[in-house]
Amino acid sequence: MKTIQTIGFIGFGLIGGSVARLLREQSKTYDIFAYDHHTDRCNPGMVAALADGTLSRIEHDLSCFSDADLVFLCAPVLKNIDYLTKLKNIVRPDCILTDVGSVKGNIHTAAHELGMDAQFIGGHPMAGSELTGYANSSTMLLENAYYILTPTPATPQEVTDYMVALIRSFRALPILLNAKEHDNITAAISHVPHIIAAELVNLVRLSDDPSERMRLLAAGGFKDITRIASSSPEMWQNICLTNADSIKATLDTYIAALTKVSDAIERGDSAYLYEMFDTANDYRSGIPNFKGMMNRIYELYVDITDEVGAIATIAILFGSNGISIKNMGIIHNREFEQGVLRVEFYDEDALNQGRKVLSARHYKIYDRK
Repeated sequence: MKTIQTIGFIGFGLIGGSVARLLREQSKTYDIFAYDHHTDRCNPGMVAALADGTLSRIEHDLSCFSDADLVFLCAPVLKNIDYLTKLKNIVRPDCILTDVGSVKGNIHTAAHELGMDAQFIGGHPMAGSELTGYANSSTMLLENAYYILTPTPATPQEVTDYMVALIRSFRALPILLNAKEHDNITAAISHVPHIIAAELVNLVRLSDDPSERMRLLAAGGFKDITRIASSSPEMWQNICLTNADSIKATLDTYIAALTKVSDAIERGDSAYLYEMFDTANDYRSGIPNFKGMMNRIYELYVDITDEVGAIATIAILFGSNGISIKNMGIIHNREFEQGVLRVEFYDEDALNQGRKVLSARHYKIYDRK
């Protein structure tokens, strides 16, 4: 396989920016460019990347991809397919095309229909953040995160081998799946859970009384299990429409399972109910702590005394040690958590630093399982 030197990006936000940073970290000689569809202004993230040396250039015409050796499609799922179609008669036959979308079936179908199977390999880095854009990108974003690769049946082995090696060089963990396997898995572990979370929130919203007592008491466990409902409506609408078959099949299975639970409750089947919770508990305990489809929460709980300045003291401790926190507050509903004060951090390093600082001051800390 020829040497990869010229690398282009379509879509340059959190993921695209992080990949570009990692590539630049590897080589100062790469020609890394990004396509900006704006003609009257420049994408500020791209301008920043050009200024810090991550990008070699910004282009405004798709013809710039004619000399690309590798192209990352980092736009929304349906946009990526549109750009793949536009690139059909622009890129060279030996140019590798990959994407970072969370649905693979539709773009694989498009690559096949366009006769681009041999130069396409799907990709899905299972990492992200609530913070978006190039300004929040980082060379650490993909570290120890699973990065799924979905070769087509026609993808040359040398291309797959190159992408696996590239992903490993990002300090990520490559996994090879076919497109259907990928979409079935992500439907079960991400797409359907997001739907369930959204509908749980809507269930409480519609069931609440005028005094909104449900909203008041919904902190703690309920807010944690429905956290993923706070996501982009447009993005999840897009995902539901593009991974419809896998999502529908998983939803139907889940609905059938809920019906069995409802029937067990109605007939007072204690054995069934115990087994349901017991098997779920065992399986969840075995889930590894690597970065997965849903962003990990970096948090701890702390016992504090009920006195003026208790929270401020901890905030000052963090600030004086250069530790940034994302959120901090008293937990009033502690049915499922220990600790009066919940502290959420932006990343694992900050979490570990925060734990160390609090431990040194003899605070009682409870980690989330």
